[in-house]
Parts: sequence; structure tokens; C-alpha cells
Amino acid sequence: MLLVDVTIVQVAVPQMQRDLHATLTDVQWVINAYVLALAALILTAGSLADSFGRKRVFIIGIVIFTAASALCGFSSSALSLIVCRAIQGIGGAAMFATSLALIGQEFAGAERGTAIAAWGATVGGAVAIGPLVGGIVTDALGWQWIFFVNVPIGVLAVAISQPLLVNIRDPGAARLDRAGLACFSGALFGLVFGLQRGNAAGWGSAQVIGPLAAAVVLLVLFVCLEIRHPRAMFDFELFRNPAFCGVSLGTYALGAGAFAQLVFVALYLQDVLGYSPLQGGLRMLPMTALVFVVPLATRRLVAKVPQRALLGAGLAATAVGLFLMHDVTPASRWTALLPGLVLQGVGIGLANPAIAATALGVVARTRTGMASGISNTFRLGGVATGVSALGALFTSRIGSELSTRLPHEAGRLASVVAAGGVRAAAAASSAADRAAVVSAARAAFVAGFDEILLAGAIVTAVGAVCALALIRARDFVRSAEQPSGADAPAAAPPPAPVGEH
Repeated sequence: MLLVDVTIVQVAVPQMQRDLHATLTDVQWVINAYVLALAALILTAGSLADSFGRKRVFIIGIVIFTAASALCGFSSSALSLIVCRAIQGIGGAAMFATSLALIGQEFAGAERGTAIAAWGATVGGAVAIGPLVGGIVTDALGWQWIFFVNVPIGVLAVAISQPLLVNIRDPGAARLDRAGLACFSGALFGLVFGLQRGNAAGWGSAQVIGPLAAAVVLLVLFVCLEIRHPRAMFDFELFRNPAFCGVSLGTYALGAGAFAQLVFVALYLQDVLGYSPLQGGLRMLPMTALVFVVPLATRRLVAKVPQRALLGAGLAATAVGLFLMHDVTPASRWTALLPGLVLQGVGIGLANPAIAATALGVVARTRTGMASGISNTFRLGGVATGVSALGALFTSRIGSELSTRLPHEAGRLASVVAAGGVRAAAAASSAADRAAVVSAARAAFVAGFDEILLAGAIVTAVGAVCALALIRARDFVRSAEQPSGADAPAAAPPPAPVGEH
């Protein structure tokens, strides 16, 4: 549900734009309202899970997410959709914060590796079916139904989770860290808001400098608060372990460099090449299917090959894939993207389970909830800042390209092309000028697209270097501590398979 709702929305974005008369900034907020709420609240949800139990918080998250999905489907404006997406993100944070931790509490040793491989395949499967299901549903029923489909799935998930999961909590859990939550959420919002307003308001304006400066101040204050807090929601002690630093940086790079690109790939396929949502989703399938298949095909390799090698290779392959895609021209067909899409699919498929295994493997078993929360925070923070930063770079390059080709129309057309591509530019021009405007719009969009693909390749390559340099075998925890908590005996034996509880 969580990851389908990222990729399924990206395929439906062009239709949403037209139906809701949304700008590129609106579209970015439809994506970012969700991932911002996820990133800002994952750690808080993890703290609540320590206090009230992972199962309990997980099920509450499903209920909120499902209800918000229904509200998203009924939205009649861009603003109402953005608000409902933020609520959806609140429920999603509770699910994200506990899902991998629930695996950590139930499995140990080789069984944990198998469970993580299944988890990675599920992540990949969600990414794989999202564009395809999104295309089918959007074409047949309209974009509203990409949210309505979550309702029966959510009801079924609650029915399954209630009898099969065990509620383990920490009796020594501290109260909610309200000051830390306020600082971290404010810093993320300020950063994303400043990046998204940069081109429209001017990078030197108070509307941009103010939020960015506030983000820096709040982030510094957050670090100071968490270092001093006796039970911090963001435990900076974990970053004393070089491997945890390496996997966190690699995770952020994957989110900012690769996952943030998907919305622009969907826009290119539909608004420039003219494909329908279903046709666009099918053309993304070479990448998304491999994200599902590769973790299953390489699950035995995971136990034999060092995690640094798997994660480094995955990020490097993703970076090369993005680089191969960046040479698209105005005359290119979708097949120009194919080699890069395939390499990205292989790379992300290798990286996803390696990230999960490393994030859980370098911390004590009692701290898997914190490790899972921080790992997902880096992933989603990367997506949120990546969409915003790449969107700013994309819009800026489109504007400069149009200034060269259509100097008298550039100011009016830049935002139109960034938001709606060639279709929107054609609709906004007169019959006499349409041919020249469409040609310039296509060239400008492709120039911006190429630039952000190159930027994504660089970011992901830096992540690969960090993973290879920092993740070391000696930093992994070898012991298998037993879980404890008020809802489980303090000296309980290792949990039986989930279905036997």
C-alpha cells in the first residue's frame, strides 16, 4: 500500500493536473505532502510503538491510511488532495516505522535473511505493479480510483494483522519527544518549501532565504536536543558506527537520485511522447519488474556476498542507468530510455534488500525499531528533497532553454511546459504559433529532463562510494538478543513463526 501509493500516483499525475488545473508546484506537493509526513513522523511513530507496541501502532496506521485514501479519492481541488495526502502520510508513518521492526522482532539468523528478502521483494513488487495498476485504473476509471483501491486492501490488512502479529513494547519507553518532533518536521518543511519556491520567487528573495535559513537553524537545534535527550527519538549514537552512516547515506542517495526521478519519467512519457497512463506504465515496466524479480533471484547471494558490495553495486548500477538515460533528444523515442531503465531496475533490486539487511544488521536487536525508522527517514527525506531540488533544476533549465528559443514567450511558457509538457504548451498557444511553440517546448522539456537525470546519476554515484567506503563486516552485530516488553515475557524464547502466535 505504502509504495504502490508513490508509484501509482506518479503515473496518474498528468491526468490529475488536467482535472484539477494543477501547477507543477501543486504536483510536487501531492507527492511531497505524503513523503514529508512520512519522513517527519516515522521516528515519532517509532517512539509511540515503543510505548504502546508495534502491532498496535501498525494497525492504527493502516486505519488512518485507509480512511485518508478514501478522502483523497473524493478530493475536488489540488489543495484538498494535498491535505488528504498529508493525512495519508501520517498513517503511512506508523506503518513504515513498524513494518521492518516487526520482521526484526519475529526472526533471527538465516530466517531473518529470508524474511528480509521477502520484504525486499514486496517492496519491489509494489514499485513494479504501481505504474501498471495506476495506468489501468486511471485509464478505465479515473485517477480517483487509485486511492479508492486502498480501502478493501486496508480492511483486509487489519483483518490479517490482528490475529497474526504479537504486540511487543518497551516498558522503559520515554514520553513523546515533542520538541524534537517540532524541530525535525519544521526543518524538513522549510527545506522543501524553500526549494520549491526558488524559481518562482527568486533564490535571493525572503520567501526562499527565510525558510531555508529556518530549516538550517531548526536542524541544528534538533541535533542539539537529540544528543542531550535521555531517550532520543533519533539516536545519534548509532552514527558512531561507520556502517550505519554508510547505509544511511546510500539510502538517502537512492531516494533523492533515483526514486525522485519517477515523477519526471511519467511526465516525459505522457506529456512529451503522448502516451496514455496505461501505455506509460507499461513502458516503465522493464525497470519496475526487475525491482521485484532481482531480490528473489539473488536471495541466496545475499548470504554469501558482503552487504557493502551488494549495496555499492546496486547504487552504482542505478547511477549508470540514470546516466544512460540522460542523453535523450527531442527526436528520441521511449526506447532510448530502455537500457537505463533496465540497469536501474537491477540496481534498485540489489540495493533494497541490502539496505534493509545492513540497517538491521549493524544494531542490536532491541534497537531495530530505531534503526528501521532512521533508515526510512533517510529514504523518504531523500525522495522529498529530491523531488523539490530536481523540480527546481528542471524548471530553471526549461526557462533558460525557452529564453533562447522563444525569448518573448519564455516567461509565460516556462511554468506551463514544466507542469504539462508539450500538450499544455500546444493548448496555451495560438494556431499560428503552435508549431514553433511545440518544437521549443519539446526541446526545453527534454533539456530539463536530461539535466536532472545527470544530477540524479551523480547523487546516486556518491551514495555508492559512501556505501563502499563505510560499510565494514566488523561493524555488524553478531549476537542474537531476545526481545522483551510488557506484552511478552521478559525472558521469552525466540518468537515462533508469525502464524503460530
